[in-house]
Amino acid sequence: MSSCMKLPQKLMLLGSGELGKEFVIAAQRLGNYVIAVDRYANAPAMQVADCFEVISMLSADDLEAIVSKHQPDFIIPEIEAIRTEKLQEFESRGITVIPTAAATNYTMNRDRIRELAHKQLGIRTAKYGYAETLEELIAVSDEIKFPNVVKPVMSSSGKGQSVVQNSSEVEKAWDYAIANSRGDSQKVIVEEFINFEIEITLLTIKQWDAPTIFCSPIGHRQERGDYQESWQPAIISEKMISDAEEIAKQVTDALGGAGIFGVEFFITKDEVIFSELSPRPHDTGMVTLISQNLNEFELHLRAILNLPIPNIEQLGASASAVILASLSSDNIAFTGVADALSEKDVDIKLFGKPNAHPYRRMGVALAKGVDVQEAREKATRAASKIKIV
Repeated sequence: MSSCMKLPQKLMLLGSGELGKEFVIAAQRLGNYVIAVDRYANAPAMQVADCFEVISMLSADDLEAIVSKHQPDFIIPEIEAIRTEKLQEFESRGITVIPTAAATNYTMNRDRIRELAHKQLGIRTAKYGYAETLEELIAVSDEIKFPNVVKPVMSSSGKGQSVVQNSSEVEKAWDYAIANSRGDSQKVIVEEFINFEIEITLLTIKQWDAPTIFCSPIGHRQERGDYQESWQPAIISEKMISDAEEIAKQVTDALGGAGIFGVEFFITKDEVIFSELSPRPHDTGMVTLISQNLNEFELHLRAILNLPIPNIEQLGASASAVILASLSSDNIAFTGVADALSEKDVDIKLFGKPNAHPYRRMGVALAKGVDVQEAREKATRAASKIKIV
């Protein structure tokens, strides 16, 4: 990868949600041309991109048509449900796939990244097993023991994930996981339930021609398998931070390429346990829109374009809290925005999604405080003031 890359570059974003929208904003601030792609029109990133395409990203023919039409310099996946073998073909033609086509193929499914970490690299993970039928899930659940966690091998933002307390809940967990699975997969993963003290995301920036660097760890809380709030810095020991960085570097080195990776860990009283990895900006990392001098989207862009990252400065205790829909609607308006913004060091990002359904993430509240607890309280309070009507 040349260190004297010219700008602008033509970037094709596969997946155009709220994370993609922030990435497009970062890319356009440096003059790049962005094609936003998704399965539905008026997705958030499409609203700020130079142009957009509506296709099924599981269709090799659809992908071929838009790549042939636009001839991008970079293809940047933002979601899991993509025909990944087609990305390998594009890469063979000289188009850069982020982080690489092989890495994208690995990380689009939880089973592959888990096998890489546990079996190939010898990294500690939760005990796990797989099932492709309800009968297999019953058997694997008995082997893993209860409680356990069931989720699709391919999904986004924790969709389809549930904690199963006993055998009577297995069928419900199977139905929920399959209903929320992305792509062609009808496969679920069953994991040992880890009694952790905190879950963290370690944003790991892999560069083409410079060392791997890290953001301050981000703590987060989930419900229904989906992120509800995040905060930075996560309060863990320097030893655990060092252990997490070592594991994150080991896994991302094995994957190769460049860009930001959201590497998730369970932190227990005694150890750091690898959980999952996303080869792109992470939803919990939206806190960096207020907490850092360079947010995760700007860092992703710089790593992709081989631009220098001389310093990542953490700007003090910060937090994010999601703004969720409580109803289904194709005609959306928000109330309470002015009230939410009336408090010092609070910001609101509304994503511009064209429709709502219960628990859909429609925006995020961001806040800074004298400490993490105050920042979390301010972000949660601001998010609670905004209603979708």
